[in-house]
Amino acid sequence: MRRAHTVEQVREAEEALMRTLPEGVLMQRAATGLAHAVLDLLGGGYGRRVVLLVGAGNNGGDALHAGARLARRGVAVEAWLLADQVHDGGLAALRAAGGTVAEPHDVVADAETHGVVDLVVDGIVGIGGTPGLRPAAAAALEHLPGVPVVAVDTPSGIGVDTGELDGNHVTASLTVTFGTHKVGHLVDPAAAACGAIHLVDIGLDLPDPVVESLQPPDVRRLLPRPQGTDHKYTRGVVGVRAGSATYPGAATLCVAGAMAGPAGMVRCVGEVADAVRQAHPEVVGEGRVQAWVVGPGGGEGAAAELEAAADDGVPLVVDADALTHVTGPLPVPVVLTPHAGELAAMTGVARADVEARPLAHARAAAERFGAVVLLKGRHTLVAEPGRPVRVTTTGVPWLATAGAGDVLAGLIGSLLAAGLPAYDAASVGSWVHGAAATLASRGGPLTAGLVAETLPETLRHVLSGGMEESRE
Repeated sequence: MRRAHTVEQVREAEEALMRTLPEGVLMQRAATGLAHAVLDLLGGGYGRRVVLLVGAGNNGGDALHAGARLARRGVAVEAWLLADQVHDGGLAALRAAGGTVAEPHDVVADAETHGVVDLVVDGIVGIGGTPGLRPAAAAALEHLPGVPVVAVDTPSGIGVDTGELDGNHVTASLTVTFGTHKVGHLVDPAAAACGAIHLVDIGLDLPDPVVESLQPPDVRRLLPRPQGTDHKYTRGVVGVRAGSATYPGAATLCVAGAMAGPAGMVRCVGEVADAVRQAHPEVVGEGRVQAWVVGPGGGEGAAAELEAAADDGVPLVVDADALTHVTGPLPVPVVLTPHAGELAAMTGVARADVEARPLAHARAAAERFGAVVLLKGRHTLVAEPGRPVRVTTTGVPWLATAGAGDVLAGLIGSLLAAGLPAYDAASVGSWVHGAAATLASRGGPLTAGLVAETLPETLRHVLSGGMEESRE
């Protein structure tokens, strides 16, 4: 499990640890980890040139101490000081190791005459900084176009606790963070500015996280699997109320997602049920279920289907057309699966605001509707009141394709029917769906049907321990 904490949580943990250590040890741990990550990215030290962008905080100190280590490994290191006062110990260490320094008023002039720079280290502001960059920092970055950036702890200018962006910010190729992930590492749009994340363990003792991200061992632990005495009914039966004359394929794709999951049987009812059964002869009709999926392609009939499903007293997945008919808490456990536009319509806000502040809106919607809210996106969020928000980091851009959400809804319904609570069903389903898309895509286009076809193979990989932890 990847766990992300707030700035306050991290600072309290750092203060507690520093009380047990000699002065400066924590910064040295961070700087050592940072220097190793930079050398690894550079592929060696000698002949390389690195520019440090150094602000007034401890992140600037980390960058300077790391720069001293790089200089001792043969890297030509130059610090551009973006504040009148920077970390004295780090500055002295860099100079003693042979690094050079440009004062604030010389930075832009130096930038105009610099030679080839292999890499920039962003030590402008720390985790306590606010979104946006000061003019001096923005100007320095403008004079280093196209140079890869390694961010210290977080890219300067992002919303560390919110995942939001407001104004100029650093876009990193690699972010080297310390002790734990921060919210902005996992939550978009800020997460997209972080590049790859490298976590350096500095020995922090941390409380429960506010955001977390499942990894393959977590998914393997949570996935329901049949026992020797199980039969199709005890494995769970999922019902699908989806499709219409206008969108018959949505029901077929939803059923495909449900069939690929751990439930033992899929039922399909509605006006296109016969067509679905022609495509999937294993699917049956009316009867008892342990979970319903409602809404994909439902059109005008979605309201009635939602009411019928809710009256059945079993958990629901509410998707697509049925979402517009959810106005408050429902009497059963519910997973709502909107994209940004659908959540905007449900809550009366602008889509652009949902896209700019997805974490805030997912949390607010979970409270408002008393449900698990799965907000789809590049990094899908799963929010439930009183629980850490789970972030899905599997998937590829090719997954943005028609029908993919129908497959996801069916898969989550299958997980619900097999016995997972709504929070786990939504987050496991989202993770597996993204992993299947990655496997199916192989770097190129894919269709929703191909994602559904790849789900069983993906589950086999997870259950056998054949998937490595995500590196994102």
